[in-house]
Amino acid sequence: MLNAVFERLVTESPISVMSRGLMEGVLAPEALDRIFEANAQVQYTRELLFSDLVNLMSLVVCGIYPSVNAAYRARAQQLNVSRTAVYDKLNGVEQRVCAALVKETAAAMASLIEFIGGNSPKFHRSLQSTDYRW
Repeated sequence: MLNAVFERLVTESPISVMSRGLMEGVLAPEALDRIFEANAQVQYTRELLFSDLVNLMSLVVCGIYPSVNAAYRARAQQLNVSRTAVYDKLNGVEQRVCAALVKETAAAMASLIEFIGGNSPKFHRSLQSTDYRW
């Protein structure tokens, strides 16, 4: 039954299926935590993973919850950390980590843009830079 449903989705909406698959890969917890570990200079991981923080923020950015506090309340049991720990980690995310997150996810998602016929030479040139300063 699921194969039939999936086949129909692929046939009728291939871009949305590919987009979801790409985003799940690019924003996989392991990939996000790897970006954090490779770029964080001051922050460290104790109980709250960077991927947990990104997941929480995505719920706010996508409008599922109106605030970080609301998203935290909905996920508090899963996160198993205090609200203060979430805000402390959020407030302490280094610019270098944010820049690496944008750079690496944008580079991975560029393949979808190219697949659907989009292209931006300026965008591609910006991905070549390894300078994480804002």
